[in-house]
Formats: sequence, structure tokens, C-alpha cells
Amino acid sequence: MNRFAKLAVAMLLMFAGGTTNAQEVNIGKQNIAIKDGHMTPEVLWAMGRIGSYSASPDGKHIAYQVAYYSVKANKSHHVLYMMDSDGKNQRKLTTSTKNETDAAWLSNDRIAFITGGEVWAMNIDGTNRQQLSNTNGEVEGFLFSPDKQKIVIIKSLPYHGSIQKNPDDLPKATGRLVTDLNYRHWDHYVETIPHPFVGDVTANGIVNLTDILENEPYECPMAPFGGTEQLAWSPDSKTIAYTCRKKEGVEYAISTDSDIFLYNVDEHTTFNLCKISGGMECTSDPTKSMKNQPVNSEENLKNNPGYDQNPQFSPDGKYVAWLSMARDGYESDRQRLCCYNMETGEKRYLTESFDSNVDDFCWSDSKDALIYFIGVWHATENLYAINWKGEVKQLTNDWADFGSLQMLNNGKQILAERHDYFNAADLYVITPNFKKPEKTSVEQITHENKHIFDQLAKGKVQQRWVQTTDGKQMLYWVILPPNFDETKKYPTLLFCEGGPQSPVSQFWSYRWNFMIMASQGYVVVAPNRHGLPGFGSEWCEEISGDWTGQCMDDYLTAIDDAANNLPFVDKDRLGAVGASFGGFSVYYLAGHHNKRFKCFIAHDGAFNLESMYTDTEEVWFSNWEYDDAYWNKDQTANARKTYENSPHKFVDKWDTPILCIHGEMDYRINANQGMGAFNAARLRGIEAQLLIFPDENHWVLKPQNGILWQRTFFNWLDRWLKE
Repeated sequence: MNRFAKLAVAMLLMFAGGTTNAQEVNIGKQNIAIKDGHMTPEVLWAMGRIGSYSASPDGKHIAYQVAYYSVKANKSHHVLYMMDSDGKNQRKLTTSTKNETDAAWLSNDRIAFITGGEVWAMNIDGTNRQQLSNTNGEVEGFLFSPDKQKIVIIKSLPYHGSIQKNPDDLPKATGRLVTDLNYRHWDHYVETIPHPFVGDVTANGIVNLTDILENEPYECPMAPFGGTEQLAWSPDSKTIAYTCRKKEGVEYAISTDSDIFLYNVDEHTTFNLCKISGGMECTSDPTKSMKNQPVNSEENLKNNPGYDQNPQFSPDGKYVAWLSMARDGYESDRQRLCCYNMETGEKRYLTESFDSNVDDFCWSDSKDALIYFIGVWHATENLYAINWKGEVKQLTNDWADFGSLQMLNNGKQILAERHDYFNAADLYVITPNFKKPEKTSVEQITHENKHIFDQLAKGKVQQRWVQTTDGKQMLYWVILPPNFDETKKYPTLLFCEGGPQSPVSQFWSYRWNFMIMASQGYVVVAPNRHGLPGFGSEWCEEISGDWTGQCMDDYLTAIDDAANNLPFVDKDRLGAVGASFGGFSVYYLAGHHNKRFKCFIAHDGAFNLESMYTDTEEVWFSNWEYDDAYWNKDQTANARKTYENSPHKFVDKWDTPILCIHGEMDYRINANQGMGAFNAARLRGIEAQLLIFPDENHWVLKPQNGILWQRTFFNWLDRWLKE
């Protein structure tokens, strides 16, 4: 739940509902006429969405992926483009009706890619196509070794650790006999798991595939969001670093303890970089928070019991760095850079002076900077650099979010994406300057949706700080409509963030899109309440065990400040909207808003926390946030407070129209939560609607469902805030 704001855009880009029938028409860039410069749902879905990208070894060319969507066909199509590293000479490489994705360089004039579930290769002009793998369409990802003699291929294998295999003589039986936890994850029943296979690359294709995790019942990459970024080749092509959480059943469901492993390709041996001191046998109570259990003792913290993922070797192969969280059971622990010395076995945490998350990084070839990374601070995701001394310098200072860093192989520049509230993701080249950060330059090299944005009227964004009820300072964004007139009064939305620990940074979303909200004539107030990263660990961690305390006061502080001090905010036309923890927030505020709001919208929100405790597939989340199972008689004070303040216990105070939205394939927060809230509202005689998606998960990914979501969203707001 805590990764959703950051990962929603990435998952939308990976949605692979594309064309597979060769008779179907290719879906490509759409020319669309926009009336009066207003963003609409149809305009949003007409945009191309940049996905993966990669620079050639000599740094002269960049291959990148774009997804286009057809609302009429209810499908997507992913294509590959090529351009010079300065953004010139952009050209489309693939014209097939099939999806073609994940371009990777084999040489300066040849790239590999995935189509039809196989690895292919072609020249950079799109000619001389050759199929390299033969797996019956099972390839989900790949990584070539630096010498291009070997490859890692990701494939899924049958798994029956939590769901028994049905008898062979009942091939049409749809029942599932469940024997342990982790039988559902995110949006699917866990009947397969991904494994990495290493193979040889020959003139005749890829052969001799060997399962790195042979006979191990664990997933790599890790569900639900992991990809090939969770594996890395050493520069000498002899070692593979990979991420894995080697747990099953109840242990898997209550723990976030993943490790970084080194696999020797020639010797077929594996070494755990995280548990190098041997580790401790830590038995945990599965109905309580890991906070004070032995696994998180000071003695065991040196064994990296938290999330460890996304390894990268240094260019000289002497070090491996990865993203590391300290504590088990806490997915929103501060994410640091851990660096391991391959010769001495020493581990160093480099970013201890940066009191926020490191979200992505790349090694530097510079003598001054060791590693470049992006992290959120004061609600923006900017670029930083760090040296061996642990000195951190901020290199960009933009009201924007940067992401997915890659070194251009000249070693002097960084390839990254950038987006903000009024601009979808495009690719940029950053020329960093560690000694003089103000000299760092940022140049845009793609303009994927320029033909659309040139027709759109953009609003503006303001930043305000306000004192919270506990005497601290809180930042909130104010997003203004296009053609804003400060003499008018506008209906205003309070945006409640999910997570609960995801930043309200300058994200671009294809559902929770602030530009389209502003374009529909709404002012948006988006608080960085207690519980969000980018304002120090103390601020971020105060929400755990206090879901209905300070953070709810912060919401009301922000909307009251806007209503009382911004003359263009119409205090008589206020609405509150949010998803996930934001949906929970809406359900709670519905019983505690003292008639501030005229309507509510809650998407995939938790409504009944006792039910939520056993509904969700990731038990560690509920344990950490609530402290205890609801049946424990020795509950902590925070646990009692949490359950006593569950939104469903305040329905008797509901008095305001509410729209509830939920996906029935959402196994993170089950659909019964949204149904229960809607049913309760109607039984109370309150105006309510329920938008239910049988085929969507925690997000809405299909084009026509996305349009329906947006239309329903704005029809509801317009009904109560404009009519």
C-alpha cells in the first residue's frame, strides 16, 4: 500500500493488454482535437506513455518504449523508438501489430527486445530481425551479460506451496484447495512464481537455460512489482546479483525480509550478502507487529532483516550497492544505499545523512561523485550525488519528479525521466556537476505528447506552509485551474494521499491526475500530512499506530487554511477524494468533518479495519500499522485506538453524499470494504453510488474502465459541487 503513488505510473506503462491478432489495426500516436484547451478523460488516454529506455554502449543512441492506448479497442500497443542521444533523428523502429518492448543493446548497432514472449534482436534501423530464444512464449524479462555471451531470462514456473494441484482426472475443476497463506497476491492466485534462468548466447540463439533457483520455492523477481532491476551482472560476466525473499506461507505473509544473493555462473554457488554474520533464528508472533520482536533487535539489524533490493555493481566490479531498509515487517522504512565491498566483505550505509528515501540510483564514473540518486525532499523528487565521505549534494532543484536513472556510457551524463503536475513523463539528459551543483544542466530530449499539450490550457501550482495542531510546519500544494481568475470562487477538492507513507510529490498519474481535476474547474488542495516521506523520519513514522489522529487533523488544517485564507476557495463547495489509505481517510472524515464537505469519493479504501486485518494478503502491513490482531487480549494502546476508530464505527455520523469505487481483483484491500461502505451509506439513507470493477485490481488499467472511472468521478463532483 505504501508504494502505490510512486508505482502507479510504472504499472500503467507495463499494462500489456495489447494487440495479439495480426489482423488487428496497429494502435499508434493519435492526433486529437481538443475543445477550448480543456483536458478530458479521452485526451488523457490519447497520450503516449514512455516506458523503458536504454542508451547504446558508445552513448550515441537511445532506444525507448512508448505505449499507446485505444479506448475503442480497449487495448494497448507498445512500440520501440530510436533517437540520437541529443534527442534528434527520432524514428519508430517497430511497426508490427504485436507489442515490442524492453530494448537492450547488444552492440552499438544492434538491440535485443521482447515480442511474443521471446527475445529477438534487430539492427538499429529495424532490419535483420532474428529470434534468439525459444521458450514457447514464456519470456517475461531478460538481462544480457556485459560480454554478451550469456543471458538471464525470467520465466514463471508452476507453484503449489499454498494452493494444492488439482487431481489430473479433474482438468475442468475450478476449485482451489488452499493450505497456507500467500495464496493470493495483489490481483492473482499464487499458482506460479517467476524464476531467473541463465543461458548461453550462441550464433544460433539462446541455449542451455539453467534455473538459478532450481528446486527453491521462492520468487525472483519479487511480487508484485519486481522486474529485471532486481538482478544485475558483474562487469566480468561471472556473477549475478539477485533479490529474493526466501520465505513461504505465513512467514512470507508477515515478513518483508528480502536479501541480495550472489550467484557464481561457473560454479553454480550462491552467497547471501545480507546475512553474512550467519543471521539469527528469530521466531516471530504472526499476530503482532515486528517492531519489538527479536528479528528487529539491535544485534540482528546488522543482518539486514528488512527490504533489500535492486543491486548494481560498480563499474570496476569492486562493490555492489543496493537499496536497503533496516527493519523487518516495515515496507515504509527509510530506504538507504548499502554498499558492499567484494574484497573485504564490509557493508557501508552511504546515505545516513539524507533523512528520506533513496528511490533509484546509478554508479558514477566521476572522480568527485560516487553514486547519483533520486530522493524525495519537501515534496519533490530531485537528483542528488554522494561521495565516499557520505557528503550528499543536491544537483537539481525543480518542482518536478525525476526517475529511472541510467548513466549515458560516456560517463558524464545521466539519462532520466521527468514529470510534474502539468507535464507527462519525457526523457531528459542531465549533465551533473558535483563541485558546482548550480552548474548542473537538464535538457529535454523527447516531446512525446507535445501535439496534445500544445492544445491544452495549463493551470498553475502554488506551495503553502501552515502550522499543524502539534505546532509543526506542513507543506501543501494548491493546484489552480487554467485561465485562473483570482476574483472568482472555485469548488475545491481535498486530496487524501494513499500509502499511508507515499509522497505528495510532483507525480503525473493517468487516474489521479491533478491537471485534469484543475481543467474541470476545481482547485486542488494536496497536503503533505504527517506520515509522508521528505520531511524527516520522525514526521514520516508518526502515522504508524495513529491513522486517525494527527494525520486527520492535518487534512482539516490544510483545507481550513485554504478555505479561510485563499479568497478563491469556495468554502461552501468543498469535496474530499482519495484512494487506498486516502480512501480510508475519506471514510473516516465522512464521520468527523463537521459539515465541511459537500461530497466524498473513496477509491479502494479500507472501511472496516477488523475485517481488513485478515482480508489483506500482506499481513506484515496490518501488523506494523495496527500493532496487533484484533482478537489479541493484550493489545497495545495504539492497537485499541486503531480498531476503536475504524471508519465503520462512525457511520451513524455520516451525513454527506459518497461515491465508493473498488476493484474486485484488489486483494490488497478487498472489494468487500467498498461494498460495505456503500451498503452502510444507503441503509442510512445517504445519497451514494458504488462503481465496482470485476476485472480491475487496486488500480484501473483498462482504457474503457479508465474512461468510465473519470466520467463517474467528475459527474459525482459536478453534481454536488457545481449544480
